[in-house]
Amino acid sequence: MKEINIAKVLVKMRKQKGITQDELANFIGVSKASVSKWETEQSYPDVTFLPQLASYFNISVDELIDYKPQMTKDDIHKLYKRLSADFAAKPFEQVLEECREIVKKYYSCFPLLLQMGMLMINYVELLKDNPQQVMALIEEAKSLLVRVKEESDDLALIKKALFMEAYCDLAVGDANGALELLDGTVEAAMPPETLMASAYQMTGRVDEAKAILQFGIYQNIVVLFNYFPALLLASVDEPAKYEEILRRALTVAETFEMKHLHPGVLVGTYIAAAQGYMMQQNNERALDMLQQYTNIVTGDIYPLTLHGDDYFDRMGGWLDKLELGNDLPRDDKTIRKSMASTIVDNPVFAGLAGEQRFQSIAEKLRGNC
Repeated sequence: MKEINIAKVLVKMRKQKGITQDELANFIGVSKASVSKWETEQSYPDVTFLPQLASYFNISVDELIDYKPQMTKDDIHKLYKRLSADFAAKPFEQVLEECREIVKKYYSCFPLLLQMGMLMINYVELLKDNPQQVMALIEEAKSLLVRVKEESDDLALIKKALFMEAYCDLAVGDANGALELLDGTVEAAMPPETLMASAYQMTGRVDEAKAILQFGIYQNIVVLFNYFPALLLASVDEPAKYEEILRRALTVAETFEMKHLHPGVLVGTYIAAAQGYMMQQNNERALDMLQQYTNIVTGDIYPLTLHGDDYFDRMGGWLDKLELGNDLPRDDKTIRKSMASTIVDNPVFAGLAGEQRFQSIAEKLRGNC
């Protein structure tokens, strides 16, 4: 991840030109020892020499220093995972300061800025005891997302940044801001997977056709379970409709064995269902949903990584691409704490505090942290 690589460029260009260190030194007007130090990374040329060196080798200054203020997707992925682990194990401010330094260093690497913004949002809950700091960090993350949205020319990256910016607005209570950002972004679904599958089949690559179709179904199931919780909470005032939404959601979950395939998205439905039942003053059903939630999150589901099963058995590298290109997960320790806090510290469930079933659920969740 080194940005300036002038040493290797000097060596390469000097050899291509067929000159010695002495000859280069004489042309620039420095000692041979200076050129030697430049080429062995012991020092850098004075900035005033850069145009002269670049002209001598008939290249630009950027080419001369091999300036690369970018990181590869793989580097970003590894960095995110390391910082994620650091947030769980080291002082928050120390890790946050490192994030800020990385942002300064790679301020033109928009994929990195997007992930740094998402990383801050993922770990803002560690500051939950200080609402003022929470708001400040969300605004800091939002500023990175706005930069990506306004400066990047990658449409997919811009779309993700826009979505996360709207998420930040909601997090600070600015519903109108979120609506203004998202207005007009809803488009008719035009899944490329079916076209790709047809193309694969036409070229005799049947296995690849099956793989991309499985991948398309997988993605859309995950998306579906992002809709169910919101629809449940929006339908609390219609008990019959509410029950039907929940029944269908759980039927889909059972059909595709979501408890094992992707428990991370299923738990959101159980939380929303429990909250809805509390709003309907149906404590027993709320406890039923919380028990289902607890059974999943205290089970053998960690680490929470994307994977297939006996049905989704051909996706191979597609899942790796999905994980690398989308929101990266927090570390398991933080996830466990968050899943416990979502129930134990949620004021929506305060009315259940005296219930023996709720106390058992809370105890089991705390023990899983």
